[in-house]
Amino acid sequence: MFAPIVRTVRVIMGVKKFNAFRGKAISIHSQVITEFCKFVGAQQKVRQGLIRTAKARSEEHTSELQSRFGI
Repeated sequence: MFAPIVRTVRVIMGVKKFNAFRGKAISIHSQVITEFCKFVGAQQKVRQGLIRTAKARSEEHTSELQSRFGI
């Protein structure tokens, strides 16, 4: 769904800047998960599990994009 956008942005930004941008987005996402867990009173293990799940899904999605579209 987002593959054409991701490919276009990667070409425009260049691989190095794109990867830095992606890393920053992942960091912000982890912070959002942390703040949400604090808000709802979730324990540390729940937060860690959510972050691990998000990371795993991101890696799966990235691998799929790379194999399907050469990103």
